[in-house]
Amino acid sequence: MQSESTVDVSIRDLKPIQFDIEMLRNIEQFLFREARLLDERRFWDWDDLFSDNGMYWMPHQHEQENPYDHISLFWENRMLREVRIRRLENARNWSQQPQTRTAHLVGNVTIEGRDDYGYLVVSATFQVSEWRLEQRQLSGRYTYKLLEQPGEDWKISLKRVDLINSNDILSNLEVFV
Repeated sequence: MQSESTVDVSIRDLKPIQFDIEMLRNIEQFLFREARLLDERRFWDWDDLFSDNGMYWMPHQHEQENPYDHISLFWENRMLREVRIRRLENARNWSQQPQTRTAHLVGNVTIEGRDDYGYLVVSATFQVSEWRLEQRQLSGRYTYKLLEQPGEDWKISLKRVDLINSNDILSNLEVFV
């Protein structure tokens, strides 16, 4: 286990692992369910997919090594995710009138290997159609560090969201990508 202050975000030097099609399908279903929770605005259920010290990271630069030496679009622990969820659900939040709607498309799921802490590293491509008064497209690559829970589902230790246009001028990113 690693603490929030020592989160290893590296995805280099991974140890290859043997896996079967059942494991891949299980991970795909986990990622598809995560996307559906976001599309259905079930943010609390989505947040429960994270481990207690799980982090949500959206780098600002392509190939950004870490969130410590450069600004990020998001670097959120559980507390910051919960603050955002409460804001999104607040009936007086004018920036969610009307509410943002999304449709996530997740594909090219790949098991990359294990990191030094034993987390399973998985990547996937994504496209998100987002609408709130006008429609926009977001796309890129997700990279996850997943914690295996014996007899339970996976837990997200790290979700890295690399937008293809992360260093572009973006209007507010209200909901989670």
